Formats: sequence, C-alpha cells, structure tokens
Amino acid sequence: MQRAVLIMFLAMSMIPAGDSAGKLLSSVHGTAPLFVAWSRFLVGALLLLPFIPSSAWALLRNWRIWVRATILAMGISFIQIALQTEEVATVFAAFFVGPLISYVLAVIFLREPVTPLRSVLIMLGFIGVLIVVRPGMGASTGVLWAVAAGACYGVFLTMSRWLGPLASPLAMTFIQLFIAALILLPLGLSNLPTFTGTVAGLTLISALCSMMGNLLLLYAYQLVPATRIAPLVYFQLVAAVGLGWLIFGALPDMWTWTGLIVIITAGLASARLR
Repeated sequence: MQRAVLIMFLAMSMIPAGDSAGKLLSSVHGTAPLFVAWSRFLVGALLLLPFIPSSAWALLRNWRIWVRATILAMGISFIQIALQTEEVATVFAAFFVGPLISYVLAVIFLREPVTPLRSVLIMLGFIGVLIVVRPGMGASTGVLWAVAAGACYGVFLTMSRWLGPLASPLAMTFIQLFIAALILLPLGLSNLPTFTGTVAGLTLISALCSMMGNLLLLYAYQLVPATRIAPLVYFQLVAAVGLGWLIFGALPDMWTWTGLIVIITAGLASARLR
C-alpha cells in the first residue's frame, strides 16, 4: 500500500501540472480548449509509440477500451473548457465529485470490498471538497463544466480498475491516448493555433505531464482495489491549489485551507486502513 501511495502522489501532482499548462494556453495565449485536449492525447501517444509492445494494438478490438477512451476524451475536453475561465483550484475542487462516483461504482459493479469506516472517510473527503467549492453562491458555467468532467473522471477511474488486467499500464495508456486523439481529431484540426515557441513548449508540457500522471495512475490501480485508491486522488486538489498560487497568484483563503485539511486528513486516514 505504501508503494501505491507514493505512485499516486506523483501521479496526482503531474496531472494538475499538465492542466495548469493547459490553462496558460487557453486563458493567456488564446488557444482553443479543444485543441489543448486533442494535442494532449496526440503528443502523449507519439511519445509512447516507440515503447509499446506490438500486442497493444489488439486492444483496439475491445469495445470497452473505446468506451473508456471516449469518456476520457470527454472529461479532458470538459475540464479544459472549465479552466479557460475558472481558477485551477476551483475547477479541481468541483472536479472531485469523481472519486465519490468511482467509489460507488466500484462497489456496485466491481463488487469490491468496502468497510463502513472507509465509506465515512471518503464522504469526509467529499465534504472537504464542498468546503472549498462552497456551492450555493451561484455556480458559474465553468464550474458546471468541471462537475461534468468530474463525473466522466469517476467512470474512467472505475473502468481503469475493471480493464486493468487486459494489458500492461503502458499499453493501456497508449491505446487510450491514441483512440482519444482519433475521436478529437476533427475538433483539434479545426482549432489550430498560431504556433510560437511558448505555445509549443506549453503544449508539450501539458501532454507530457498528463500522460505520465495517467500512466502512474494505472500502475497504482494494479496494486490495490479502486475503493482503497479512490481517496488518494484528493492529493490532486492539493497540487492544484499550490500550482494555482505559484503560477496564477491565486492564494487560497481560509475556507480553502479548511477544506484542504479535511481532504488530506480523510485521504491519509483511508490510505492507512488495511
């Protein structure tokens, strides 16, 4: 379990780093969010192509792989749309309906073991998210896009555990990037930006961080059940708040810090359970 915690910590730090680069592209450099999403899949797939086994292509015959990749393409597109107008921490907080959805789906459909204490802890983590988001004060369209992305993420997390035995994490990561790039190809080509050195560099950083984060996520899902790993994804919110402050100057307020303490406490307590 300790190995899975370390892997998840790295993965959950790299994913918001990629999204921070995506926000710079869309909010500062005027790049279309759908291009950011498509380029992330395309560049990630090209980076992995030299390393994948030939058996990976056989996954294309499995309809479940296509469903999962479609959900991933939708989720990444939605969160890039949200990041164009909202702060990184706010987007990720709304996005974190995903772990709760993943937890429930894993119990219902995957029949994975669950304990009352772990259920309480993940609900406590979700309460921490609500403290950060503070719903009821007029959710913007960007926040609603983030919630939709979180719903897709929850389904994706559960499907990652369901389909994990089909192939190695490397093969699974490449195929999901390849399919998602195909799905978003028309939208990506129709929103090509004017390339500069900065735009090209941020595009590469966005894709590389996202690809590595999701690859590590799949490795973690091979080590422990989804019901145990789900609370650890709350580390992603901590990284999002930190990056939002460092890059965009969005310093968390008292309520945000309170929510983060609740999230970290619940996540670490759940990780300690055997």
